[in-house]
Amino acid sequence: MSGGSYRYLCYADSSDINNRREELTQMRDRLTELGFKDAAKETESVLLMLDSFEVRLSTRLERMSDVWKAIEWLDSGDSDFIGVECAIDKYRES
Repeated sequence: MSGGSYRYLCYADSSDINNRREELTQMRDRLTELGFKDAAKETESVLLMLDSFEVRLSTRLERMSDVWKAIEWLDSGDSDFIGVECAIDKYRES
């Protein structure tokens, strides 16, 4: 076999690793099974970093959503500057 058992996880980069959690979990488990606990722990740390990042990112996206919408609507001509000011006020209060 020429590889691909983990959908070429070895070539994943930071832009697509978040979509490779299943392969990361499988790799962590395989490393553990083979007794390579240090490499398994580091693989687990990648999974934990992704979880932490996802939570932090979701929080930021939620905070910014109304602001981004207000700017998008302003620049599209669907709203006025008052909508932006209201969104910014709400953002600053959170």
